[in-house]
Amino acid sequence: MEGTGGANGASAATMDQWRQFSRLFQFYLDKTTPHALYRWTGTAILAFLFMLRVYYIQGFYIITYGLGIYILNLLIGFLSPLVDPEVDPTDGPLLPTKGSDEFKPFIRRLPEFKFWYAVTKAFIISILMTFFSMFDVPVFWPILLCYWFVLFTLTMKRQIMHMIKYKYVPFNIGKQKYSGKKSSSAGSSNGGSRAD
Repeated sequence: MEGTGGANGASAATMDQWRQFSRLFQFYLDKTTPHALYRWTGTAILAFLFMLRVYYIQGFYIITYGLGIYILNLLIGFLSPLVDPEVDPTDGPLLPTKGSDEFKPFIRRLPEFKFWYAVTKAFIISILMTFFSMFDVPVFWPILLCYWFVLFTLTMKRQIMHMIKYKYVPFNIGKQKYSGKKSSSAGSSNGGSRAD
């Protein structure tokens, strides 16, 4: 009886420690949200470390191929609208198709922060997998690379055609700046009146 109570107490303590760690991790993860440049720089460093490791070992091409397919899938979600007008044109806000339509902001199916988080986790897991030789399946890597490029080209072509068809741009370049009308006749009429 006492042994059972001790095991339950130990598992409860472990669960409390896990919850505390989870809350602390979420706290620091939330603090990184406004710092997109630093987040993506860290992910680029992870990507460089992964590429360096694969190059140094000369293996783990299946891991690299799987990582590439996963990132391509995430990229499609990042570039796609939340409500796809092709699939369900009646529910939810629609993308404007004419210049006279009301402006509706582009809402991604996969937000930037979730996209970054998934890509970063994928690179960390891939780096960890390169430490286990059972994941190093011998393959002829040029075929995988060619197949990935064909898949990337076909997928992005379809996505770009979808963007053109429904007239949306998934990137926010920044706030648009409008300048007043510049008219050469207004400048000459002002100059003429001053001379009088």
